[in-house]
Amino acid sequence: MRLTAIASMLIAVLFITAAAGTAVAQVNLEKLTKPALLNETAPDKYQVKFDTSKGEFTVEVTREWAPLGADRFYNLVKNGFYDNCKFFRVIEGFMVQFGINGNPKISAALSSAFIKDDPVKKSNTRGYITYAMAGPDTRTTQVFINYGDNSRLDKDKFSPFGKVTKGMNVVESLYGGYRGTPSDSQQQIKMQGNAFLEKNFPNLDFVKTATIIPAETK
Repeated sequence: MRLTAIASMLIAVLFITAAAGTAVAQVNLEKLTKPALLNETAPDKYQVKFDTSKGEFTVEVTREWAPLGADRFYNLVKNGFYDNCKFFRVIEGFMVQFGINGNPKISAALSSAFIKDDPVKKSNTRGYITYAMAGPDTRTTQVFINYGDNSRLDKDKFSPFGKVTKGMNVVESLYGGYRGTPSDSQQQIKMQGNAFLEKNFPNLDFVKTATIIPAETK
């Protein structure tokens, strides 16, 4: 009897979520370990709701700003890539960076799944989200949200593809006590996953879930 009641509650939760129009991501290991399958074209506009250890924030993506970046982000979110990702580089006044998966198998599969650069159409100012990269045409999964005016990055082809529209106060409250130190150990993070970060940097905030929601109409 008790199991039946629990099952009914779970069905109700799923129904309510579907009715609200939220696309709940489930980690799709097959697609995330076979990057060629991450090939859907994103909508012209879409929103992503991030539920984090500090609260929620929403990013609105405009595909026209950076089509290749918007498509990759859409596929990653839709297949659960950012769930449980840590905010491993948080520098006050500059930016917060995330996007190394907690599962080393997924990180290994995507580490060389590069996408070409998009022309820079928007500037790296407060609230805009952009891919991190190590040079031309090296974008993969890591992104950062600008805390301030970082327009100096525009000339280096850092092309924003979206903007935080709700919850910027949450973004700015993410734990920054380690500053950029965890980022110096990216190879260890990729090889050991969240286990490395939880052992060495236990206070890092993280994404609980990232889900695609319909863009608001104006």
